[in-house]
Amino acid sequence: MNTTTTADDGDVGVLGLRTVLVGSLPPALLTAAAPDRYTVEAVFTRRPQQDEVAEILGNDTRSFLSEHGHPTVELTVSDRRLGIANTNLQELRDGLASLIAVRLADISAQVKTKHVIAAAQSKIASELELDRAAEVVRLAESVDFSVPSSPASTD
Repeated sequence: MNTTTTADDGDVGVLGLRTVLVGSLPPALLTAAAPDRYTVEAVFTRRPQQDEVAEILGNDTRSFLSEHGHPTVELTVSDRRLGIANTNLQELRDGLASLIAVRLADISAQVKTKHVIAAAQSKIASELELDRAAEVVRLAESVDFSVPSSPASTD
C-alpha cells in the first residue's frame, strides 16, 4: 500500500504530471474519424494546493501558453487531473507537455515561496506579540503597592 504524507510546514514536492489518462482519450484516435484537437487528461504527481489551482487556471498561465505558441489550449483541474483542452497527443509530445511541466514547476516554486514568507511573517508577528506580552507582565510586576517607609504627605 502506498501512502503519502505531507509535512505540517507545507513542504510538498514540485507539482508535475505523471501520465496521460488513456481511457479519457477519444476512441477514434489514429483512425480517419479522429478529431484534430481534443481534451487530454493527465494525472498530477500530487493533489494541487488551492493556490496552485488558482495559478494554473489564471491569466498568467494562459499568457504563458499563448506566448509559447499555444493560444487555444485551455487548462482545467479536477481533483488530481489536469484537463488540457484544444490539443492532441502529438502537440503534447512535440513540446507542449514540457511547457506545461515548466509552468507547473514555476507555480509550485511561487506558491511555496509565498507560503514560506507568510509563515516567517506569522512567526515574527507571534514572537513580537510574545515579547510585548512579556513586557506588559514585567511592567505590571514593577508596580509596587507597598507603603513607603516615609509616607508622602497627603495635604
